[in-house]
Amino acid sequence: MKIGLIGKGAIAQHVLDAIQARGHQVHAVLVRASSVSQDPDLFVGSVKDLTSRANLVIDCAGHQALAEYGPQVLSRGIDMITVSIGALADRQVADALEASARGSGAKLYLASGAIGALDCLGAAATGKLDKVIYVGRKSPQGWKGSMAEDKLDLENLIKAEAHFNGTAREAALNYPKNANVAAAVALAGLGFDDTQVQLIADPSATGNTHEIEAQGEFGRFHFQISGKSLPDNPRSSALAAMSVVAKVEQLLDPIVI
Repeated sequence: MKIGLIGKGAIAQHVLDAIQARGHQVHAVLVRASSVSQDPDLFVGSVKDLTSRANLVIDCAGHQALAEYGPQVLSRGIDMITVSIGALADRQVADALEASARGSGAKLYLASGAIGALDCLGAAATGKLDKVIYVGRKSPQGWKGSMAEDKLDLENLIKAEAHFNGTAREAALNYPKNANVAAAVALAGLGFDDTQVQLIADPSATGNTHEIEAQGEFGRFHFQISGKSLPDNPRSSALAAMSVVAKVEQLLDPIVI
């Protein structure tokens, strides 16, 4: 399998290093045209160049990159892996990705990102699900640059406070850098419009905490994980990067769980 990447940030670097450590080769990385000269043997500046070297593309560059490049890659019959799941909350983006994949026979694989228990939630969704609630909790610093700044005084917060209550679609569209987890939970379970989300700024939080509560004919479950960030970028989840590597391994391994 010839692997290509989109992006060169902290998640992309982790994926690149982990893939190479496992004996696989990354043949091309799509970057801005101004960065191609830094390593012309690896970096490329167009989707055409990327897909000429790769038959599996991994998107590590965020919502805008998936919306811009995803349909182009998929329409060429090239499979993709992405952690930019929140981009699918935009119906136009989701429709373009699906149409491109269906037209060429390619697949878009959604890595689980910073959350677990999606296999359990997906199984439960084959029956009747009554409710799914996702709660995301970060330190006030973790919400800087988001709409939370309009709702709370993040610099002077002394106790945990919610700054968003709504649907997963609203969360993913309004918090594009923070709500990929909410989108993943929605797609595994009840969908964007029936999954409830609460986002909390907590000055006592030492990491990013994600919780899922689900109830239905299967019974009830509650899942919680406290994740660490990548050393190179405190805004990037280590588990999100690891989930991409796990998805690559899943595609390559002859026996899959």
